[in-house]
Order: sequence, then structure tokens, then C-alpha cells
Amino acid sequence: MILVTGGTGLVGTHILIDLLQKDKKVKAIKRKSSKLSLTKRVFKYYNVEHLFNNIIWIDADILDTSSLEKAMQDIEIVYHSAAIVSYNKKVFTKMYNVNVIGTANVVNVALSSKKVKKLGFISSIATLGHNKGPMNDENNKWQRHKNNSYYSVTKYAAEKEIYRGIQEGLDAVIVNPGIIFGPSSWSRSSTSIFYKVFKGFKFYPVGSSGFVDARDVSRGIVQLTESNISSERYVLIGENLSFKYIFDEIAQAFNKPAPNIKANKLMLNLTWIIAKVVSVITFKPPFITKSTALATSRTQVYDNSKIKSALNFKFTSVKDSIDNTATFLLQEEKLRANS
Repeated sequence: MILVTGGTGLVGTHILIDLLQKDKKVKAIKRKSSKLSLTKRVFKYYNVEHLFNNIIWIDADILDTSSLEKAMQDIEIVYHSAAIVSYNKKVFTKMYNVNVIGTANVVNVALSSKKVKKLGFISSIATLGHNKGPMNDENNKWQRHKNNSYYSVTKYAAEKEIYRGIQEGLDAVIVNPGIIFGPSSWSRSSTSIFYKVFKGFKFYPVGSSGFVDARDVSRGIVQLTESNISSERYVLIGENLSFKYIFDEIAQAFNKPAPNIKANKLMLNLTWIIAKVVSVITFKPPFITKSTALATSRTQVYDNSKIKSALNFKFTSVKDSIDNTATFLLQEEKLRANS
């Protein structure tokens, strides 16, 4: 039996699909307040709706060890994808609790279990820090820096919990995906980029980063967890691309005008400051934060050769990933308009 945390999330949903297509018996953790409608629509989009009812859904909270212990009964493999992704300082405490303390709880319960054989953990390239060299890879050393995002701080601390578990005897493997694209709601993490372009956003950042398809993240962590590989981490990046390219391709997928005003570092800095002021006045989350501004103005390049070598791994093109995501979101928009 396999357990997936964060089963209603972007990556968790794709892990469930991959496992069920392999006829695996799967439990998935969800909060009592979580709705399954979006997850079910993603299953339908991939023409695997018939597999959805094979999931054993467990109402549990990774911050509640007793419910986690019940969920992990008879479990041999754990995929830990539950996390909060945010660059908003106001969310830091909640994000730290879920990303760090929640991961520590998952590790502790897995260690105390007599049946758990391996854990696959979804981390992030945010834990790699900022290498001064030409490429970022698994050998990067984390460094404390004032420009580290709140999200990166929590994911780095979460990785440390995984390594602690490994030192205490837990068999585990880690993946560090870049910016993930895939069918989800308009408001979720990286998918919000699609919403901005769809609504006619006119600006594009000057930086670049690594991007990856959600299907590749799922396929990568499943293959690694099912392999004999242990105590390793792998960068999951399909392509290193500029945000200008990404915004242009999203616009084309939606048949919308592409953003045509370059948002340089100075402009982004002014924008996040204004957004912060507006947030204080309106009590709404800022549409851009200092961390977001910094991240999108930097040029970051990532090396995916380790995963390619280990598994002869082939990545989906980012253009295909964008088209796949946009097609689903257009269906969601049509559904919303007709409701």
C-alpha cells in the first residue's frame, strides 16, 4: 500500500494518476475541508476518471501525528508532496508549520512504522541557493542570504528533516523541481502566471529560470522511489528559459497578445513596494512580493544531467507543458462561465 500526502495538489494529483495507472493500491491524505472536484476534473482531463474511485481518501493532517499514524498504517511507500508555496511574509508561520514541522512528522511516523520501506520527497530548486557559477545543480551549498525567499527557507529546512530521517535509518530520495506547469486552478502557485497573461498582463520580467512539467515531476519521483537509488537528490528541470519566452508561449496558447513591456529590476522593485502598500490598505495578499521580484529578475540556469544519467530520463518540452496546462485552464474557464 502507498500513501500520498498532498493528494489534491498539482504534483500529488499527478502522482496518484501515475500510481493508479500501474494498478497500485493507494491512500491519499486530504484535509477535512479539502474539496475533490478539481482533482476529479484533472483525472477526467487525462481520460482516467475511472481510476479516481480507486483512491482511498484519508482525512488527516500532517501536523497531527495521531491522524498521520492512522493514515500510515499498512503503508510501505510514502510520497510526501504536501506543502504550501508562498512568497508572502504573512504566510511564513503557516508555511513553516506545514513545510517543516509537517515534514518532520512524516519522517518520524515513517521511522516508527515497521512497514514503511521508502519515502519520496518533493522539494524545490529553491533549496539550491544561488550559485555564482554558470550552472546550479545538486552540489550547490545552501547559504543564508537576505534575498532568500520565505518559501526557500522552509523547503531547505524540510530537506534537512529528510536527511535527518536518512541518518536515522529511513530510505529516502529527494527531487528538486523547478517552476512546475500542469493542469490546476488559476490561483495555484505557478499556474497564476497563466492567469496574468490570460487577463492581458502587459509586462514581462527580464530573468530566466528552470521549468518542468508536473507529469515529469511525478514520473521522476515515482521512478526514483521504485528504484534502488537511496539518499540522493535530483534536479528536475525540463528546460532553462527566459520569462519572456514563457509569457509569449502562454499568450500564444490562449490566443492573447503577448506582454510587450520589459519589467526591469528597478520597475519590479517599485512594483512590489507599491503592492505591499496596497496590501496593507486593502488587507489582500500582494500580487507581487520582494522575493518574486528578485526571482524573476535573476538569470538562473539549472543542470538536469544527473537525473538523465541515472534513469535515462526524457523530459516533456516546456511548450507542450504550457499547451497542456492552457487547454485545461480554458476548459475550467468555460465551466466557470456556464455555471
